[in-house]
Amino acid sequence: MKFLPISLLILALATATAFAYDPSPLQDFCVAINDPKVFVNGKFCKDPKQVTAEDFLFKGFRYPGNTANPLGSKVTPAFVDQFPGLNTLGISMARIDFAPGGLNPPHTHPRGTEILVVAEGTLLVGFVTSNQLNNTFFTKVLYKGDVFVFPIGLIHFQLNIGKTPALAFAALSSQNPGVITIANAVFGSKPPISADVLTKAFQVDKKVVDYLQAQFCNLRDMRHVINYVWN
Repeated sequence: MKFLPISLLILALATATAFAYDPSPLQDFCVAINDPKVFVNGKFCKDPKQVTAEDFLFKGFRYPGNTANPLGSKVTPAFVDQFPGLNTLGISMARIDFAPGGLNPPHTHPRGTEILVVAEGTLLVGFVTSNQLNNTFFTKVLYKGDVFVFPIGLIHFQLNIGKTPALAFAALSSQNPGVITIANAVFGSKPPISADVLTKAFQVDKKVVDYLQAQFCNLRDMRHVINYVWN
């Protein structure tokens, strides 16, 4: 059996890693433009001759998010859908406002690593590793000015443990990192996941599963509540 030269092996691994993230732009910029007729992996580009400075400006972080909801938090994303100038640039941001006790619930970003900086308040944050690393839980209390990173795809959360409102800003390594809120995905899917699956997966009685699914079905019907996190 012949083995690959170590230099070739390293090159192969580096190439695989490079293709695992957003592709590099092939021009100075590609401001997104919507076209409902065609689906592409990303966004169509606006004619560069029609691009203005406004395309590179996002004003959505100027005002606090409304935290008057069951979770006591509000995420204001600046992803490519809200900020077209990000198209092809492989980066995005979010503003996260917390009422006292407010929670940005356990969720994942399937396409992006997140780095978080606390602007005001005190947050308890944490993430859980994959099964391969025994679902190890890493957690820290963050204060104003502290920075914490959540690796790509791992379940994580932020909780305001202070007595005053808190504010944090997150940067993500994708123009469209995606968000999967764990509880919503498991108990609020449409159509619902079979109770037989969930009772066995969580090792609980069917009444518990029925109760949880009912909570998230009710949330789906309340339009003013369903927008409380990543919307």
